[in-house]
Amino acid sequence: MGTREELSAETEKWLERARAEVETVSARGDGGERFLSNIKAYISDCRYFAEKGDLIRAFEAVIWAWAWIEIGLEVGVLVKKGDVGGVDTSL
Repeated sequence: MGTREELSAETEKWLERARAEVETVSARGDGGERFLSNIKAYISDCRYFAEKGDLIRAFEAVIWAWAWIEIGLEVGVLVKKGDVGGVDTSL
């Protein structure tokens, strides 16, 4: 597998993970809404760049999406659905 194919495969792998993960979180307040909006924009950008064959920008966009998800959860503007104050209520 060449570099281009490897980059394409990694981009697709992280894109699917980001899409799945964003479905598991909820926004907390206006800050969380802005985070979710940016995450969704990065996911959209990733698809756009991948369709245009710009794999470097596609990969960069999906990594930014993933970073925003992780940061949002860490600082508390995003929460896992069913999680209230660190207690999972989805059971």
